[in-house]
Amino acid sequence: MKCRAAVLRGVGEDWEVREVDLDPPHAGEVLVRMAVAGICHSDDHLVTGDVLPTPEVRASTGIPEPDWFPMLGGHEGAGVIEEIGPGVTTVQPGDRVAMSFIPACGNCRFCVNGQSYICDAGASLFSREMPTDGTCRRHLGDENLMAYGQLGTFAEYAVLTERSVIKIDDAIPFHAASLVSCGVSTGWGSATISAGTEPGDTVVVIGTGGVGMNALQGARAAGATYVVAVDPVDSKRDSAKIFGATHSAVSAEESIPLVADITAGVMADRVIVTAGVVHVDLIPLAMRLLRKGGTCVVTGITPYTEPVVPLILQEMVLSSKQLKGALYGGMNPRTSVPLLLSMYQAGALKLDELVTRHYRLEQINEAFVDLREGRNIRGIIDFADR
Repeated sequence: MKCRAAVLRGVGEDWEVREVDLDPPHAGEVLVRMAVAGICHSDDHLVTGDVLPTPEVRASTGIPEPDWFPMLGGHEGAGVIEEIGPGVTTVQPGDRVAMSFIPACGNCRFCVNGQSYICDAGASLFSREMPTDGTCRRHLGDENLMAYGQLGTFAEYAVLTERSVIKIDDAIPFHAASLVSCGVSTGWGSATISAGTEPGDTVVVIGTGGVGMNALQGARAAGATYVVAVDPVDSKRDSAKIFGATHSAVSAEESIPLVADITAGVMADRVIVTAGVVHVDLIPLAMRLLRKGGTCVVTGITPYTEPVVPLILQEMVLSSKQLKGALYGGMNPRTSVPLLLSMYQAGALKLDELVTRHYRLEQINEAFVDLREGRNIRGIIDFADR
């Protein structure tokens, strides 16, 4: 079948809305009619090249040049199952589903240990070939297309492995399901699971976009007494109050005396770094914000061009501070998506308030300009009017 989709030709290029060809779903695969796709900073890292190793890095490490382009973008989304391939058992045509860029096979050592966020199936997330049988489903003329995270939600339709979709209740709005498929789960999990926030804690969240706002929500839900939102954008600091922030600061450096004051010099129990682009000079500041025995969780992406992080290792050792990375917030998509959506239905999780603006697919480049300039908490592409 043919459908419109946003295609990226390479680093520094604009997204192009093109007509692409999709093959029918094979065994273990589904065809989804997209309803909503989220505009996430992770997609913009493809445009800026932050997630790509530089020639210098490749030369020093032996990493081959990634053959990613042309690529279908988008890794947040929700829609309706249109067709299923042989052997599909968890969904059927007409089911509403959320997407997950973490496939969670359920069989590898990480899945069975409860670490499905680093499932072995993740090795295929940047491949043109489907993880089901190693052949391609997406084409632009004579070229086979990679789909970001094996999803490619910036398209009217998507052919996906069954493991990449999670059935949701018919009462759940598509925009809510789309948000939970990545940004909300990642932020919430970063605060609750990866950071391990406990009642009475002081938590600092650096960067309050589509992920950081949900780290604020998670920290407050876990019982944090003080939650400090750090962001240079005035409107985001104002919005942070809605999502649980008790204090705010323009920068990590300016938050240091604030945190020292509200904790009587003890400093923060948890620091969560959710900036859209995490430059390495931010990490020492985040570590300074920590108390003895505190935990700093890095969720945002650091460009490949900044491989060296300055750290005072004696301080980490003598003060028992922890610095850890988090993917998907350490959550299991098959449990986190229904959990968070049930909280939303009960009024215990704010999702509607995250959506700043709706876009059509043709406005995708405008949507990313708004993201870079800090105008949105989360923008979404709405396919309902196609």
